[in-house]
Amino acid sequence: MPQKDTATTLNIALQNQTTSSNVNAYITGQAIDNKSALFLLQSDGKTAYYPTSPSSTISPLGANCAIPLGAPGNTVTVTIPHLAGARLWFVRDDTLTFYLNPGPALVEPSSSNTADVNYNKYWDFCEFTYNSSQLYVNISYVDFVSLPISLTLTNTSNQTQHVSGMASNGLDTICSGLNAQQSKDSAGWNQLIVQKNGANLRANSPNTGISLNNSLFSGYYQSYVDQVWSQYTNSTLTINTQIAAGNVTGQVSNGTFNFGNGAATYTKPAATDIFSCSSGPFAATGNQEKDDITARLTAAFNRSTLLIESNTPESDDPTKYYQNAITNHYARIVHAANLDGRGYSFPYDDVAPTNGADQSGSIHDPNPQLLTVAVGGGNASTSAGTNNPSTAAPQTGKINQQSGNGNKNGKSGGNGKQNVFLGLIQRLPCF
Repeated sequence: MPQKDTATTLNIALQNQTTSSNVNAYITGQAIDNKSALFLLQSDGKTAYYPTSPSSTISPLGANCAIPLGAPGNTVTVTIPHLAGARLWFVRDDTLTFYLNPGPALVEPSSSNTADVNYNKYWDFCEFTYNSSQLYVNISYVDFVSLPISLTLTNTSNQTQHVSGMASNGLDTICSGLNAQQSKDSAGWNQLIVQKNGANLRANSPNTGISLNNSLFSGYYQSYVDQVWSQYTNSTLTINTQIAAGNVTGQVSNGTFNFGNGAATYTKPAATDIFSCSSGPFAATGNQEKDDITARLTAAFNRSTLLIESNTPESDDPTKYYQNAITNHYARIVHAANLDGRGYSFPYDDVAPTNGADQSGSIHDPNPQLLTVAVGGGNASTSAGTNNPSTAAPQTGKINQQSGNGNKNGKSGGNGKQNVFLGLIQRLPCF
């Protein structure tokens, strides 16, 4: 039987699991059933706000879109329409400031612009798309870590899926881990920590850290890349594209890693190319086969598995991720701080063996009934309800995390987190 369309609206239960009575939520996205108009939810949690195009840049919103969550332990239920490229934002002990540019385009809070009025606030977000086929939602650490967020999705058959997130001290745990790694290799991991009045405010990802200091991690991956190039000069690397192209093999010749008889070629990447998954030899091309090879190759570089596994991702063992001394230690530390080990820590952290365990902290269902999102980690646990995942395929053609939103293919089809957000919401830093 054909799959029924989802309901035109969905309830989201927002839980305040912080210790603060001043927590606000915001919901932004693209209204699918209203010609993809820019959408924000107003403070009553029910009324849509569709901004008109302003005459100048950095114009204020024309509605109050801060949804107060009340005292610790309180739950506020809101209602959303079908949305694409959506984000659910939280801020503790303050409000967030959004602006409008002509279009209209939404100017969002930025973790990489020190002049942003939101820079020194405690805020974070999760991401979702709710369309006629399904609800897809994930937690994300691709840009930074700050507030713990957990997800529980209940469907119309009363089955639940759960992403645990971090405990209430998760950020401090991550910052301690970054400091410990810094003491081992002096690579700059402590520079990812942002503090306010001596307290940890956020931990930036290496990619965000490099955007703030372009010399950070310069040369960090060089010796590992050299070893990879040397190993695959005399042997082959097999990458399963997990699309019609199937397995492609690659080998280094004349300094270039050549896959599939020219389907994809790569020169040696720098650390910034590996952390971003989208620059230098890893820049997106729009060619699905090459971009899918790139997704899996950059995932293997971030996880440092290329010297121990020559068939990726199909033979990958998650227990062997991040075991090399040169690896994405931010990703290693972030995964360890999440109670179930899940959460996007780099743009292609959804790469996994076919039917393999999820690393990305994403859940999806074609028959959603209630999404519960808790902020603060006060009730963080590794299970919720029956925890029976849907077998529906995740939606493809998802959206950019680096400069915005990251609702993506569960197997990094197409460009994963690197696709452009259709030009609607310009991810411009506030200034």
